Amino acid sequence: MRKILVTNALPYANGPIHMGHLLGYIQADIWVRAMRAMGHSVTYVCADDAHGTAIMLRAEANGIAPEQQIANVQKEHIRDFDGFGVHFDHYDSTNSDANKARSEEIYIKNREAGNIAVRPVTQLFDPEKGMFLSDRFIKGTCPKCKAEDQYGDSCEVCGTTYNATELLNPKSTLSGAAPVEKSSDHYFFKLPNFAEYLQKWTRDEGRLPVSIANKLDEWFDNGLNDWDISRDAPYFGFEIPDAPNKYFYVWVDAPIGYMSSFENYIKTKRPELSFDDYWKKDSENEVYHFIGKDIVYFHALFWPAMLEGANYRTPSGLFVNGFLTVNGQKMSKSRGTFIKAETYLQHLNPEYLRYYFASKLSDKVEDSDLNLDDFVQKVNSDLVGKVVNIASRCAKFINTKFDNKLSATCAEPELVQSFIDAGTSIAAQYEAREFSAAIREIMALADKANQYIDEKKPWALAKIEGEEQQVHDVCSVGINLFRQLAVYLAPVLPTLAEQVQAFLKLASFDFASRETILVGHEIALFQPLMQRVDPKAVAAMVDASKDSLAAPAEAPKVEKKKEKAKEKKAEPKVGEAEIIGIEDFMKVDLRVAEVLEAATVEGSDKLLQLTLNVGEAEPRNVFSGIREFYQPEDLKGKLVVMVANLAPRKMRFGISNGMVLAAGNGEGVWVISPEFGAKPGDKVS
Repeated sequence: MRKILVTNALPYANGPIHMGHLLGYIQADIWVRAMRAMGHSVTYVCADDAHGTAIMLRAEANGIAPEQQIANVQKEHIRDFDGFGVHFDHYDSTNSDANKARSEEIYIKNREAGNIAVRPVTQLFDPEKGMFLSDRFIKGTCPKCKAEDQYGDSCEVCGTTYNATELLNPKSTLSGAAPVEKSSDHYFFKLPNFAEYLQKWTRDEGRLPVSIANKLDEWFDNGLNDWDISRDAPYFGFEIPDAPNKYFYVWVDAPIGYMSSFENYIKTKRPELSFDDYWKKDSENEVYHFIGKDIVYFHALFWPAMLEGANYRTPSGLFVNGFLTVNGQKMSKSRGTFIKAETYLQHLNPEYLRYYFASKLSDKVEDSDLNLDDFVQKVNSDLVGKVVNIASRCAKFINTKFDNKLSATCAEPELVQSFIDAGTSIAAQYEAREFSAAIREIMALADKANQYIDEKKPWALAKIEGEEQQVHDVCSVGINLFRQLAVYLAPVLPTLAEQVQAFLKLASFDFASRETILVGHEIALFQPLMQRVDPKAVAAMVDASKDSLAAPAEAPKVEKKKEKAKEKKAEPKVGEAEIIGIEDFMKVDLRVAEVLEAATVEGSDKLLQLTLNVGEAEPRNVFSGIREFYQPEDLKGKLVVMVANLAPRKMRFGISNGMVLAAGNGEGVWVISPEFGAKPGDKVS
């Protein structure tokens, strides 16, 4: 028996759980249930990520203390997780005494080991709010094109990136005051001290998905930088030891919350467990984190480095899921596809979604799409039309004609045994997180069971005098086959499994229990197990998710700003867009480019760095402000259209040699792709 500790990424205590969040939590819950069904000891903990400026400001806006803000949200999170059958052994908060003590301990151990540095940093400071401002809380005029109302890291009009201190006429979005430059000592974690260790750690077999390890090589190739782990007061979080008015950045104590949640679980519920048995350096027990791909860097670089520096064990593995789209597009409030967990639960059975996600998930770091039409069809066809249908076709005969008892012998031992034997590969697929493969095999068995019943036709045999025993035998075999399917689906459909276990009057429903064929066994009166998905309920859910205050679709911001600039100017000013003629437009050289590499840009929330093959001797480096709508994995290997004769532009992060074309409609932005059959370097007319 393996001893395993499983955690999920900590949801931020600043808002509700939605469908995108649930993808990762349902994946982890299925894996935990499957591993337990195989006989392993699994502890499953999570917590709310409760610190940071955003929570402090949200609480202030709500007129309550931050502690009350996070307590209110935690109740909602626990309610939603319970509603979807995501059952943690313990659900905690990072704002706990245990997390404070553990964070201080890990920091001090790293400080004593020489892994902490202190140096001054100049930032913009809001004199009215009395706080330093991050880029998202600053707006001003772009120093390049003079566009107004731009954030403190990049311009949405011309694409230039800059430091917030370079903005013209900057204003705080919190108070409207003009910020001033102010220097403050910041505390840094010396990540470069662990470069060699992390390069080996990320390549240990089974530790990370290969695609993630490959992506991390870009960080090592560019050289690791010190990590700023401090924030100045006012800040809702833990004060750094021996550093008054300096607080741990939220990403310091958040992952430590995995440890403190387990610690509090032991203290409050399982005193027989030992913290050191799971977290000491040489522990043979296993620790796994289920996370989204957007927070890989924190978990694959900063987190193991902090643990290694403090002489703790590191995770056995990171299980990474992609993002969720709905109907093939980014979730949208105006379309009603930004669906909160609470809204879904008001309209639909949560096990529908658990099954649909399971049918999509694998061990690959891939995005998943919740296609609502496919969702209805798949659930109705697979669960209602195939699985539950087996029980409803057979149970009525056992209940009404044979005193609720199955046959004394199994009429089809080889058929039933083939279903039992299939459990070996299904269990292996669950363990490998190849849930979609497991579902496919289970549904193939369901087809086989229905084929058997269709061939035997117990409803027809029941009308023939003297065929009672055959009816009894066929329906008993059908119930045995149904039992096997329900056992295999139990990690995905725990509520259905409980109902089936009660119906079959079985003491155990783990994977080992399937080995015993049910003969002469008494069952309960059959009750309907699952209803078909009503498309009207799905439509009602979508309608309830629509933002009633959402404005109609607008033109892209770039176009609006250009139009505004045209209206305001009497004669062109430096940096303003000029009206050009067709002869100027014809000078633009549009070329097909292949995305060889794509990466996020450290220090920018909006830019992606693209390495493009344009059919030239050397690839081009281009920075594109599309990170809000695309992840690097979405673009690698794709063909795009770029302006090839744009003058190189020097940016804070390097030289951008070209521009990738994209279009938007106010709700999203889409990179423009060439027609089918195009190749890198082709001219686009």
